[in-house]
Amino acid sequence: MENGENPIDHNNTGEVKKRQPVGLFVLAGILTTALAALIIIYFVQRNNMIEMEIFLTEEKDSLANELVMLKQGYDTLKTNNDTLNAKLEVEQNKIERLLSINASNAQLIRTYKKEISTMREIMKSYIVQIDSLNTRNKILIAENTQIREQITRVERTNEELSRVSEELSSKVEIASVIQAKEIIPQPLNKKRKETDRLSRMENLMVCFTLRENPIADAGKKTVFMRVVRPDGLVVTRSPDNLFDVGDDTMIFTESRTVDYLNQDVEMCIYVDNNGDFIEGNYTVYLYLDGIEIGTGAFILARN
Repeated sequence: MENGENPIDHNNTGEVKKRQPVGLFVLAGILTTALAALIIIYFVQRNNMIEMEIFLTEEKDSLANELVMLKQGYDTLKTNNDTLNAKLEVEQNKIERLLSINASNAQLIRTYKKEISTMREIMKSYIVQIDSLNTRNKILIAENTQIREQITRVERTNEELSRVSEELSSKVEIASVIQAKEIIPQPLNKKRKETDRLSRMENLMVCFTLRENPIADAGKKTVFMRVVRPDGLVVTRSPDNLFDVGDDTMIFTESRTVDYLNQDVEMCIYVDNNGDFIEGNYTVYLYLDGIEIGTGAFILARN
């Protein structure tokens, strides 16, 4: 052949050109398949992530609701025990802290759950303690009520006994008073004879008997006598003749002291006429131990 041409070489080149498009098509098919697989994997993972995100959000909301309910549960726990109140406050602060946490992954969610589970168990133990304390408080209140009722009964009994004692003391005091009987005032003349004439009167004799009283205190007894004129003035030898009657101080006419032995004692008290007597009706009062024990009366006429 001329010009060194080789017919075999032309045929080879044509075969190569035919093989090249086939290889490209195969490569393109592989890449398309791989891309399709990647797209499928992407969407699967994306769906899984969306589902996980939804799950985590639901879990977070559920746990947050549990925390709110748990906090409300703690808020309802009431006790007078300061130590227990301090512990309850610590748990409430933990709940507040957990509510402020933005749980965005599974690890935090698990921590969330663990904390809530622990606090729920703690709250149960506190409920048991508070119930026990409340039961004990009810028992103590019942006991205190019973004790107060007993104290009230005792106080009423004591008041009644005091009243009875006072009444008895008053009765004994009244019973122990030595009374005077047979009080006889007698104006006397110079001859020691009774007279009702003022001009003839030399002195006044008042005789009486101190009554027998077995419960009275024996011993020296001073009887004070007040002779009251018709004009209300008291006949007396001295303005210093004073004695006590209860809370008052009175002036007396004369007095006499005798030895009292719980038996009847007859005695007389004398008053000289120093010009203090006037005509009219007189009243005589006798006193012993600051108590009036008897009265008498007499009349003096001018002529």
